[in-house]
Amino acid sequence: MKLTVVGCGYLGATHAACMAELGHEVLGMDSDMDKVAVLNSGKAPFHERDLDDMLARHTASGRLKFTASYAEAAASADLHFIGVGTPQQPGENAYDLSHLFAAIRQLAARIKNPAVVAVKSTVPVGTAPRVRDLLHEFAPAGDRVEVAWNPEFLRESFAIEDTLRPDRLVLGFETERSWAEAVLRQCFDKIIESGTPTIVTDWATAELAKASANAFLATKISFINAVAEVCEASGADVTQLADILGHDTRIGRRGMRPGLGFGGGCLPKDIRGFVARAGELGADQALTILREVDAINSRRRERMVDLAREQLDGDLMGKRITIWGAAFKPNTDDIRDSPALAVAQKLHELGAAVTVTDPQALGNARKTHPELDYADNPIAAVQDADLLLHLTEWPQYSHVDPLRLASRAASPKVIDGRGTLSAETWCEAGWTVRSLGRP
Repeated sequence: MKLTVVGCGYLGATHAACMAELGHEVLGMDSDMDKVAVLNSGKAPFHERDLDDMLARHTASGRLKFTASYAEAAASADLHFIGVGTPQQPGENAYDLSHLFAAIRQLAARIKNPAVVAVKSTVPVGTAPRVRDLLHEFAPAGDRVEVAWNPEFLRESFAIEDTLRPDRLVLGFETERSWAEAVLRQCFDKIIESGTPTIVTDWATAELAKASANAFLATKISFINAVAEVCEASGADVTQLADILGHDTRIGRRGMRPGLGFGGGCLPKDIRGFVARAGELGADQALTILREVDAINSRRRERMVDLAREQLDGDLMGKRITIWGAAFKPNTDDIRDSPALAVAQKLHELGAAVTVTDPQALGNARKTHPELDYADNPIAAVQDADLLLHLTEWPQYSHVDPLRLASRAASPKVIDGRGTLSAETWCEAGWTVRSLGRP
């Protein structure tokens, strides 16, 4: 098939590359000409595992191209995926849909033939009718343009796997008998034929799918972190407790990772947007639990700052603190709402000299937090440090020999905010070890 992907950020660029991998002829469209140039060179303007190889392969073959022209996008295909960002509104919890609606208007004005517009962007429930009305108003093809909802469930650093081998495929339509369904089934035929559960539903249910999934995942993380606070107070071990709970098939261990909490561009935004939309619908009391989920998550960052102060005898002024991690999670360069950088910023404000290291995210961190110090090497970063904080669980950090570090640090003290360092090994190497939710 010939198809387009409008909006080529984390979601759109990955989706475009994966659709080419499935054998389709794909044109990615983004209004950022610099981003388009980078993508056409076969590289991604961000770090996502294996994406550069896939982009290079399919741009070289000609199966995948990128443009900044809406006219070219509208003329090149009759199936258009929309992956435009829907960030949180400044100073509010609701989604900012301005970029989405602007893209819809621009594309619609150039659609002259029957087409399917499949939206992947995360939105508040009730957005689909507004998209339909805009398309029918601005498109020369009028009501011959059908709207589908195809939410994404991507995990950064696993985005390719989640696109090509998803847990489920959700397709939402306005009516039960929709031409758009046949088009999308043809697009995803290889994924469907592989046995992927495919749920065909209405617009509203499809719109709620992503926000509901992220809200539940956030709840699971905040639940175990709330329990971690009790573990610290009682001397229990939250990691072992999570294992105990995880063996219950009704609960499961996956996603229930105690530690510093979640960040990124999805979970925090989506639970807040979910609550905001529920309030607009008069159902805000039903989601009161998500406000506490958000509050627990914020408290983890405050707790890390308190632990750092405690380890430094109550005085942060002038103390040298090294932070392992800037990205909100490993295997990405995404620093949006990064717990690690939030802690780094707060420690800096309290007078500490903070040095941050990260395998991928230093470039982005330097742009947004120029007041911090940075080091490329995690071992060199510990030189003369009064305290080491492990805040992003990059696998390579767990493999560093703590004995090599002990002589570099001014004081061999570490707080493991992710629970992935071997406390026994670090203690044997002469370090004082603290970990959230553990003795």
